[in-house]
Parts: sequence; structure tokens; C-alpha cells
Amino acid sequence: MAFIPCVHAADTDELALRAQQTVSLFQQKYPGWAASFQSSAGYAVFPTVSEGALGVGVARGKGLVYRHGQVIGQATLTKASVGAQIGGESYSEMIFFETRRVLHDFQAGNYELSASASAVAAYEGAGRAINFNQGVAVVIFDRTGALAKAAIGGQKFGYQPLTLNSSYGGTSGGAVGGSASGGASGGNGH
Repeated sequence: MAFIPCVHAADTDELALRAQQTVSLFQQKYPGWAASFQSSAGYAVFPTVSEGALGVGVARGKGLVYRHGQVIGQATLTKASVGAQIGGESYSEMIFFETRRVLHDFQAGNYELSASASAVAAYEGAGRAINFNQGVAVVIFDRTGALAKAAIGGQKFGYQPLTLNSSYGGTSGGAVGGSASGGASGGNGH
């Protein structure tokens, strides 16, 4: 039997507070998109993604994954890029999963956004429904809530479920790490 590391609720209290603040800011700034929290199969919230570069660019963030409004696990975001670059920035990122299958693929770990993936941009209009691309919609915004652009292609994600005995995040204490969808697809989850 393989050992699967789990996230303990106590380890995520600060992250949960920041994730809730991020969701609240998003819903306040973009009420037309607030329905996406209920209509999507799930979503991931990364309160802070930090990018830095000095020749090699690196992005990293920690977030929580939700299904039916309940925290089901913790995720990590990483990205590395090579080329002439210098500087740094930070932003918040939210990923909406269109179907249970895509959410399940994300939960399987080693999920990666395709090189052509792009985030929802301000010019697409905050009053319209979020458009999904290959089963995901990614929204990036700064600390003020202004929508931002960032190169998200190649972002990689890890996932750890909450422990089964956790009552964290409003869960009922049952199995919180699985998905009711079918099997996982191969490749990068798209």
C-alpha cells in the first residue's frame, strides 16, 4: 500500500483565512463572476503567487482546493522559465474546474496547464460569464482586485487531500479528498 501524504487542518488555518479574503475580494469586485463558485465542479484559490527572475524565472504559490464550497485539499503551484528576465511580482490566482473529471485530474497530482493556456483578462469583460478552456478557467488579479495578465502556460500543480478526520473548512468530517467522477485521464489532465 502506497503512502499518500495528507494536509492537516492545523497547517492551513492562515492559508484558509487568506484564501477566504481572496474569494471575498474577487466576489466584491466581480459580482458577475460570483456564480462561478456554484456552477463549477470546484475551484482552487492561490492567495499569493510570487514570481521572481534573475535569468531564470520562478513562480510559486500555495492554495486551497474547494468542492461544493468546502475545502478538500491543499495545492502548490510552481513554474520555471528560462530566458532574459529580471524582476518580480505577486498576484492572486483562481482556477475554476468546469467538470468533476477535470477536478479529479487536478486532484490526481502532477497537473499542468498547457503552454497555450491564458488567464481571463480585463478586456474580456468582468460582466460576462467566465469562459472555460480545456475544462479550466484561470483568473489572475492583483491585491487591489484589478484583473492582471500573466504567463500561466506551463504552471504545474501538486495536490494533497485533507485528512479524513478533519472538520476543517466546514466539512462534515467524512471523506473529503476523493471525487465522485470517473477515472483519471493520462497526460497533463486536459
